[in-house]
Amino acid sequence: IILVLIPIKPTVTLQPPWTQIYSGETISVRCEIQGGEGAQWTYEWRQDQVNIPDTSSEYRIIRVTESDSGGYSCRGKRTYLLTEWSDTITLSVSLSNRPVVTLYPNWSEIYRGETITVRCEIHGGDTEWDYEWETNSMIKAPNQNEYRIRSASSFNSGNYRCKGRMKSSQHETTEWSDSVTLTVSDNEPRPVLTVSPSWLSPGASVTLNCEVEHPSAGWSFYWYKATHTAGYVCRAGRGDPEYHTDHSQPKFVWSAVPSKPTVTLQPPWTQIYSGETVSVSCEIQGGEGAQWTYEWRPNKLNTPPTSSEYRIITVTESDSGGYSCRGTRTYMLTKWSDIITLSLFHLCCSVKYFEKQLFIPRGSVTLTCSVNLSSPSSSSSSSSSGWKYYWYRDWKSYQPVTNGQISVSEGGRYSCRGGKGEPVYYTEYSESVRIDTTGEFKL
Repeated sequence: IILVLIPIKPTVTLQPPWTQIYSGETISVRCEIQGGEGAQWTYEWRQDQVNIPDTSSEYRIIRVTESDSGGYSCRGKRTYLLTEWSDTITLSVSLSNRPVVTLYPNWSEIYRGETITVRCEIHGGDTEWDYEWETNSMIKAPNQNEYRIRSASSFNSGNYRCKGRMKSSQHETTEWSDSVTLTVSDNEPRPVLTVSPSWLSPGASVTLNCEVEHPSAGWSFYWYKATHTAGYVCRAGRGDPEYHTDHSQPKFVWSAVPSKPTVTLQPPWTQIYSGETVSVSCEIQGGEGAQWTYEWRPNKLNTPPTSSEYRIITVTESDSGGYSCRGTRTYMLTKWSDIITLSLFHLCCSVKYFEKQLFIPRGSVTLTCSVNLSSPSSSSSSSSSGWKYYWYRDWKSYQPVTNGQISVSEGGRYSCRGGKGEPVYYTEYSESVRIDTTGEFKL
């Protein structure tokens, strides 16, 4: 038979279309003749110049081995016609395919309760392989290409590596992959909220920043109003299903009030006597009508800390010292007031005896009552005006006088005390003196 060579060169293609494949895979080598569609062609194949006994347009290799490596070419023929040989396409078959272990998501730190997937990837398709895992974690991975941990714990921490075994030939396996370390922390992350600036002038803007330990690892952030004041908290979430952190500690944004409160006293003097009643009030200039709450210093106060007035029913030495206050309301906080100092004084009375004339029956003597003031922090004493004096004979009420001086002609034991204000505040009783009708004076 005489064949006529025609100037047509077929094309060889691969399916799938890559020349580097691994043993065990399936591949098709196809011969295509341009312009020869519909004709009844038969085909000749050769591998590295060695003829292949196949006459179809597609040469299918079910499970490639290293012997299938080489250059493939084809030509077509039909009645009296013969094409040129195609260009050669080279197929490379590798036997040692090494798997790769990956983590999804690939975060550097995993927290207890998060969902994580450990995956073994072998080039050539997962369906052709069985998988074997090796790990030093306390929980064994299944013999699948993917191990999904739905609620991670420290028991899942460890090194993971895998290898594949061909389903069609169980004695052929890949190498072990490199190990990947999975670290699961039992600590629950808590974001940190910062506010800049934390004090604002009215109308100014503020920046709130929420951060977790690994800010680039897929976190989304959620903001919440903490209270009815300017308080904020945040938390972070990531993954599918989404894992949420704890809420941050709340931060407050305050708008400063230019005016400073004033502390006043009622009665309006700073020298207070033991046992008196005094009120300490906090007044905010220009803040009338607003719903302020109040803070007091020192914090020893025994009244609710939100009251604008601190009332001391019976003053004792522990109430001495400096007092200041500030006010708060929605989005606002005043400065601390100047300090007003409360000084506690002790009161005592003394009786002085003056002989006006020779003491004879029915004669008289003059007794004088005075109030001495003394501070616990000072040894000095001073007299104070504005007192009324109350006299007692034999511990019974005798008479009140303004100037503290009386003339007596009856025998008995006399004492006095001072009184001031309305209702009357009384000092302690003085020591007593004894007068008798025989003309004697005795302490």
